[in-house]
Formats: sequence, structure tokens, C-alpha cells
Amino acid sequence: MILIADSGSTTTSWALLSGRNADIHPSRGFNPYYMDASVIEGILDKELIPAIGLPAVEKVFYYGSGCSTDRNCEVVRSAIAGKFPDAEIEVEHDLLGAARALLGQNEGIACILGTGSNSCYYDGKRITSNVPSLGYLFGDEGSGAHIGILFLQAVMRGKLPAEVSKAFDETYHFKLEDILGKAYGNDNPGGFLGSFTHFMAKFEHEDAVRGIILSSFNAFFTENVARYPGYKMIPVSFTGSVAFHFRHLLSEAAFELGISIGSIEKDPMEGLIRYHQEL
Repeated sequence: MILIADSGSTTTSWALLSGRNADIHPSRGFNPYYMDASVIEGILDKELIPAIGLPAVEKVFYYGSGCSTDRNCEVVRSAIAGKFPDAEIEVEHDLLGAARALLGQNEGIACILGTGSNSCYYDGKRITSNVPSLGYLFGDEGSGAHIGILFLQAVMRGKLPAEVSKAFDETYHFKLEDILGKAYGNDNPGGFLGSFTHFMAKFEHEDAVRGIILSSFNAFFTENVARYPGYKMIPVSFTGSVAFHFRHLLSEAAFELGISIGSIEKDPMEGLIRYHQEL
């Protein structure tokens, strides 16, 4: 059996493969920048093991946010090994997972727009170039976190239409200090900031809200995609909830910049299952 994981800061999707069959189970997301191995093991104990038991897993392919350093990869590997000690475990960055899912063994530009954002040039086997995303403090343009920051700035500075401001107050009942406290004192700040995209989706017909989303997508294309040679000559593919749910605005922003969109998938799991079944 093979176990595949696609993990973001918010949710993790697990697929247990047996031949051509795949059973998919969700769990809480985790990021080794914010969590140690014991916390991750606790999540596995509570949310994964009760769902799948402890089958004879031969290989684990884990693709996760935050797995960009040897130290972070080892944190995740250690936690998984505690549950599947006999398995061969491969821990990779979620960006490689996105590239494999979207492009298979073909060359192209693969991007993630979810709670965070990232992009890469993929030669069909490996990532050959990556513009650093820099995280929600310094970058993450186009992500839920970045869109959330721009939206909350508009909320706190009174820049939104009365209808949107009223609905926001009735939905969240936040004072200024509540927003700042949750943004700076949260163990998952990106998840908190990105959560406001659900509210924004209800008001994307409003020019102010639509403009915030387009501004973030334009920044992503300008600061990330445009850094790859020949970016206008090859389709750019996306995975992630933000890319999927706002795909019409993402396509609009790309068109204005002369960029061709390839595929837009809500999540990479289906593509990852296909990739590993075909190896």
C-alpha cells in the first residue's frame, strides 16, 4: 500500500492506495514552521489513524507546506515514522506535489494559490527554478493570506462600501483590537487571514472587493510568474482553493498581462494519485 499526503496549513488530504483503488481521508493541516513532531503526531493519532487504522504501508509520499528545509522535512518525517515505522517515507515540498499533479512528466509553470502561494518552473522531473514566496509577512501574493491582509486593511481603514462593512460587522463582531490580536497572536496567522476569502466571495460583485482580489492576483503574476523566462510562451497551471474559487478573476488578471492559463484544479490530490499510479 502507498499513502499520499497533500498538506497545507489549513487541511491535509490523505490518499491510501491499494492497486488502482484510492481511499481519501481529511485531517487538520500542519506546518513544521509552527509545529513540532509531537504536535503533528497528535494530529495523526486523533484524525488519521482512527480513519485508516495501521495498514501495512510500504511507502509514504508526503507533500507539505513548510517542507522547504532539511530540518522541517525531518520534523514531518519523524512524526510519520512514529506511526508507520516500516514504511519508506519521502517528504517533499508541496510545490513539487503541485507540479507533479498539474504537469505529470511535462514541462511547465506550476503555481499554488491557497492559504499561501508559490510557483515554480518544472522540467517534467524536478523543479529547476523557484521564485521565493517569502510567506505572508513579506510576500505570498495571490494567496488567501495576502488577499485577507488587503481586505482587512480596507476594513480597518473604512474603505469598504457601507453594505460590505455592515455585513462584516454582523458576521464577525470584531473590534479593531480583536483583528490585530488574532492576526499577531494566532498560532496559524495565515489560516486566520485567509479565512476572509469565504466572506469576500459573497461580495465579489462589489468593485472594492473585486479590486482587492485582482490587485493580489496582479501582484502574484508580476512578482512571481513574470520572473520565469518565456512565461508568456507556456501555459501557467494552478492548484489551490483560492485559484479555483476565484478562477474567473484569476483568468481575467492573466489575460490583461498576456499570460495563458493552463489548468486550474481545486487541489492536487487527484493528479498526485494519477502520477503515483503511473510510475
